[in-house]
Amino acid sequence: MTTDLTTRTSLKHESLRPAIGSCILNSKAELLSGVLAGNIRNLLEERGVLVFKQINFTDDEQIAFTKTLGTYTTEKADGSASKITVNAKLNPDGAEYLKGSLYWHIDGTMNEVPILASLLSCKKPAPKGTGNTGFCNTYAAWEALPEARKAELDGVRAVHGVWPTVFYYEPEPDIAKLKGMMGVGENELPLVWKHSSGRKSLVLGCTTQRILGKTTMESALLIHELRAWATQEQFCYSHEWDEGDLVIWDNTGTMHRAEWYDPEGDRMMVRTKLQGEEPFA
Repeated sequence: MTTDLTTRTSLKHESLRPAIGSCILNSKAELLSGVLAGNIRNLLEERGVLVFKQINFTDDEQIAFTKTLGTYTTEKADGSASKITVNAKLNPDGAEYLKGSLYWHIDGTMNEVPILASLLSCKKPAPKGTGNTGFCNTYAAWEALPEARKAELDGVRAVHGVWPTVFYYEPEPDIAKLKGMMGVGENELPLVWKHSSGRKSLVLGCTTQRILGKTTMESALLIHELRAWATQEQFCYSHEWDEGDLVIWDNTGTMHRAEWYDPEGDRMMVRTKLQGEEPFA
């Protein structure tokens, strides 16, 4: 239990897994007051994922809560939260792009400064047994590597792009689609991110196209070897959604993915985001 000495309001939380995830037990009013924001930020960096079971925020409350934690950002012109579903009928403009979310990734690998965190709330869950969201702690995965392996990986750089994600769900894409994805460009990033805190994390995911200085086969082996390492059960947490749940994850130190659900179903989530504060380095 962490205590805010100014207000004497305590951040109440329980660990979900040894290396990742905590469940926050405070009331909606306490969370919206903002008095716990600093403690929530600290715990988020430590645990990677924070779960607020059936907190039942409205969209406006979710935006307000997000703003207590940092700078709110959205891709919506009107400043609203984003509706997240791969059902093309419910999300005609974004469903195709979200197909890549079914595979392990970090948001914002095409940017120099990725978003700090995402907040996802459940309005309509998929049927039980489907539609979970998986998370893995890439801080913990790095820290658990043997020292000799760390020495080999430190300083290695990788090229990321949106277009490699297409081949995860569509092995023979339409050329127009592929050209459109390639038009976003590519971005060179460190494989190991040294944060301003001094801690390090792995930068991985389905956007990773190749490792600089490696052959095609060497690149593929290293990318998939490290993904397999980072997504071992000991570093992972899979959240089974109930209506009203909210989950925050540290986008700078975790990978995430939506786990399979019927793309024609009515699973519906709402996402808000915290603007990034630190460039990849």
